[in-house]
Amino acid sequence: MISITSTELNYLVFRYLHESGFTHSAFAFGYEAGINKSTFDGNLVPPGALVTFVQKGIQYLELDANLSSTDVDMDDDFSFLQPLDLITKDPYELQKIIKAKKENLQKDRLEENGKHNESNHEIEQENVQEREKEKKGREKEQEQDKEKIEKDREREKGKDKEKPHQDHIDKEKCEDKVIMEHEENGTAGGPEPMDISTSSTSLPCEIPSSDVKILEGHTSEVFACAWSPSGSLLASGSGDSTARIWTIVDGPSISSVQDGPLNVAVLKHFKGRTNEKSKDVTTLDWNGDGTLLATGSYDGQARIWSKDGELRSTLNKHKGPIFSLKWNKKGDFLLSGSVDKSAIVWDIKTGEWRQQFEFHSAPTLDVDWRNNVSFATCSTDSMIHVCKVGENRPMKTFSGHQGEVNAIKWDPTGTLLASCSDDYTAKIWSMKQDKYLHDLKEHVKEIYTIRWSPTGPGTNNPNQQLLLASASFDSTIKLWDVELGRLISSFDGHRDPVYSVAFSPNGEYLASGSMDKCLHIWSVKEGKIVKTLTGNGGIFEVCWNKEGDKVAACFANNIVCVLDFRM
Repeated sequence: MISITSTELNYLVFRYLHESGFTHSAFAFGYEAGINKSTFDGNLVPPGALVTFVQKGIQYLELDANLSSTDVDMDDDFSFLQPLDLITKDPYELQKIIKAKKENLQKDRLEENGKHNESNHEIEQENVQEREKEKKGREKEQEQDKEKIEKDREREKGKDKEKPHQDHIDKEKCEDKVIMEHEENGTAGGPEPMDISTSSTSLPCEIPSSDVKILEGHTSEVFACAWSPSGSLLASGSGDSTARIWTIVDGPSISSVQDGPLNVAVLKHFKGRTNEKSKDVTTLDWNGDGTLLATGSYDGQARIWSKDGELRSTLNKHKGPIFSLKWNKKGDFLLSGSVDKSAIVWDIKTGEWRQQFEFHSAPTLDVDWRNNVSFATCSTDSMIHVCKVGENRPMKTFSGHQGEVNAIKWDPTGTLLASCSDDYTAKIWSMKQDKYLHDLKEHVKEIYTIRWSPTGPGTNNPNQQLLLASASFDSTIKLWDVELGRLISSFDGHRDPVYSVAFSPNGEYLASGSMDKCLHIWSVKEGKIVKTLTGNGGIFEVCWNKEGDKVAACFANNIVCVLDFRM
């Protein structure tokens, strides 16, 4: 047990998040600093709460930008807050708390100094004027940056400067997006109520309410979702220490209510009646035939479940939260990556670990199989290692990124490896050389995730071009020509960081989910939004079913949505 004051915690969390750019390192910070279950002013704050700082980091950047620092240092601003405030309140509520406490402090100071009401009024007026001045200055800078980025994009695409941007036009057409609705179920800690537009004059890009199914039950943010490759099962993982397996039944209206306990299996990652925040489900993956589901948790354990929700085995060797896990194609090995800096290959037949790979000097953020026996890992140490089961050293080490490497993905044939980083770049690597083949530099903020299209040689769509999609905190998605290493198009319909993208099985569409609460489905060929949906929470992951007629999305306000997609 470590005892520190709330002021000390606020200072540490703020300085860390501010200096690290709100990246995955917040996990490592909490873990490596030994804050596993520290006491703050009598309140126990579980380590899983740091998930909130990472997932909502960009919102606290907005808080940072809007707090006044003219009379009080920025670090002092956060001293007005309690630890639980940072976890349970949004930035706007935090701004109000800080503003109110500042004003009270200012009044107390005036009274102590014997200043009269007129002086107090003058100071208040000066503060208001100063805040207005700063606000106008920020708005002007943001407008200039927006104009600059827009001009750069227009030049990239060779468009006439006087011609309106197509994505901007599409975005305007979709302003009146459908908003999801469900009735409140009355349970404590349940999802916020959401509204669905019942307008009979919906625009073409709106997803009608009859095509939206809302899955309720989680009591905290839903971080991960994945369709079973064998049927109509959808898995979701949440900060409430559970994963769920939902049975999605087709019908005349997909939004028909899921009734009865048979439609969902609850996979509890704790013993007893009380949820344990330290067992947040951070990642999950189905095996190739859809018979087993693997989940990774903040408690450092991987678990194997049957498709009916029965716990088959618990894999316990990691000494820190698991960020990523993947089955190999054959299904005999499971690969996991952890904050403890290692990756472990598990033998599913024996239920034991086969080999632990400890080559990184910092937390492992992502892992991906190249084939049944070799794989790649990436880390906050900016390095990428390609390893093989049975080998004691990496087959290949790729260095070139200047920041944390957030994700890695092998192309469909296992020939090329793509990576993305906090250094604003994505890179493409080949096992034939040490240096990257292509350095993709068009993003202006951290790149959170990447996806290969299911196209090109060795796929079900061999006659279509192989593409790479990258999603960034700059609110854009970019498509890349991987042969030439050049930008093909930029999708600019989101307003906040994009956390997840996924190609449809035929490669014709791309789904994206953002912290702006919007799910967009884009035409890859035309580069425009064809369907859109807006909810009441940020979107952490989107995924397609194998038939390509449904898209699932998991939200920060505790729900999972399934969209019926037929063009």
